[in-house]
Amino acid sequence: MVNGRFLASRLFWVAAVVLMAGCKVQMTFRGSSVPENVNTASVQYFENRAPLINPLLSQTFTEALKDRITSESRLIINDEVGDVDFSGEITGYDLRPMAIQANAISAETRMTISIRVRYRNFKNPQQNWESSFSAYADFESSQNITAIESELVSDIVDQITENIFNKAFSDW
Repeated sequence: MVNGRFLASRLFWVAAVVLMAGCKVQMTFRGSSVPENVNTASVQYFENRAPLINPLLSQTFTEALKDRITSESRLIINDEVGDVDFSGEITGYDLRPMAIQANAISAETRMTISIRVRYRNFKNPQQNWESSFSAYADFESSQNITAIESELVSDIVDQITENIFNKAFSDW
């Protein structure tokens, strides 16, 4: 009986490896799927068109999206136009009071960043899309925004780039 289980287990794994070897989609350890014929990506500079401007946000976001693509896929960033291309603009950078207390003072403030993204897949144009993404972080209103702004921006940009990456490469 032990030999039968061992043989069945071994056959299962051999079959799984054979089936995976025949797949046309390459999987990465993060669960993304990049079609085999897509090898390069390009990320255009995201202009900041928000009413409230953070002077470092355009560069921060653009580089973070490039980093996300290279760290979570096999794609190589192309300075020209790649097999897939990301472009767009920053449309919102807001600070809003939240959790108003009885004395009309805000206990928390919410920072929200919104970005419009155009995704072009030149290998398969049916997969092109345009979408808006936003994320936020709350902080105590008693904190000095200049002391925590870069950390908040980093956290929010991380959330947004993850959502963009998932929409482009994880069929979510």
